[in-house]
Amino acid sequence: MLTMTEVSSLTGRLLVASPALADPNFDRAVVLLLDHDEEGTLGVVLNRPTPVGVGDVLEPWATLAGAPPVVFQGGPVSLDSALALAVVPGEARSRDGEDGEPLGWRRVHGAIGLVDLEAPPELLAAELGSLRIFAGYAGWGPGQLEDELVEGAWYVVESEPGDVSAPDPEQLWRSVLRRQRSELAMVATYPDDPSLN
Repeated sequence: MLTMTEVSSLTGRLLVASPALADPNFDRAVVLLLDHDEEGTLGVVLNRPTPVGVGDVLEPWATLAGAPPVVFQGGPVSLDSALALAVVPGEARSRDGEDGEPLGWRRVHGAIGLVDLEAPPELLAAELGSLRIFAGYAGWGPGQLEDELVEGAWYVVESEPGDVSAPDPEQLWRSVLRRQRSELAMVATYPDDPSLN
């Protein structure tokens, strides 16, 4: 876990909701941070699948969507907008053979990047390892996330490329905590309803 003195940019890391976090929008949420700087923070919740199929809203991208092939609720902000994340395995190469990123994909962290949904899907089909579509996002104003971190609302941990396309997203909160090499691994056993304990 990172301390506040180590926090410069958390882009590419995960926020894992602590059991103390009271906001129902983020109960047991796992948020991938896409941008974090002095102007604020933007991320997407990775473990909120909706019943809406990708083919129902973005049909051209449906064949590239990973399992489950549904739209995920990325957060409570701008639910009418969509963004896509994809993992590009190995060293990304552009279509013209030069080193670089594939056209229509912008690296966020490591092998994880944002996909331009205006680009033709066939342009990226050969490059993408997995694709996930999100409606909305999570956002924090300047200093807001830092205040929540001080309050103990979130754990900050390293992300892995597989987090973006976890086939069983409902279990992501527990699995991310379980893989930590600290007392955080014990939080994974926290009961869904502590009053029943």
